[in-house]
Amino acid sequence: MVVVSAVDWNSTTGWLRRYERNGQGWQINGPAFPVVLGSNGLAWGRGLNPISLPGPEKRDGDGKSPAGIFPLTYAFGYAPPDSVREIKLPYVQCTSTVECVDDTNSARYNMIMDQKSVTAPDWKSSEKMRLSDDRYRLGVFVGQNTGQTVPGAGSCIFLHIWQGSEIPTTGCTAMSDGAMESLLGWLDQQSHPILVQLPESEYTRFQSDWLLPALEVTKTRDDALRPSK
Repeated sequence: MVVVSAVDWNSTTGWLRRYERNGQGWQINGPAFPVVLGSNGLAWGRGLNPISLPGPEKRDGDGKSPAGIFPLTYAFGYAPPDSVREIKLPYVQCTSTVECVDDTNSARYNMIMDQKSVTAPDWKSSEKMRLSDDRYRLGVFVGQNTGQTVPGAGSCIFLHIWQGSEIPTTGCTAMSDGAMESLLGWLDQQSHPILVQLPESEYTRFQSDWLLPALEVTKTRDDALRPSK
């Protein structure tokens, strides 16, 4: 379980923690990492969590990261597959023709597609997955609005590398390159990894019902971002 917690619905930053479950319950794995969220905070997404909970609802273009529980289905990155064998999730290489479809009228809405493999692309809007910077050098596709996809309810949500520790995203969850590398070295498809992403109030509200681990106390964000000596 990957847990991302934020102070409240309007937070643009948060903390990422990793947990593994054994006979003694959920055990934390490694340190907490600072992350950045959407420029407008969080809103309920469509995942494994119940739909229509009290609070804001995720929509395309709202600048909010999805709150809820989501499967982490596959990884992506710039490197060819044979050079990332340490990644234990299915892997998609981001080439110049790979894009994530955000056109609500497309049958491939909220899917990452290689345009050159599609005979007749039916989308007019998409997000290029090979960028001029390192944001998508490594990342994970978040299964938000994928089970019973609702057009307009949020698409193309990833965990990826941030542009900076104070620069929010358009709706994804981003972290340092080192944190992303560490996370991808740990995630394993056979363990059915999920992302739990919530404001602290909602985490407390649903912790018992959703069998979530207790959040570990973390140092301040400034301390976490300060270079080690």
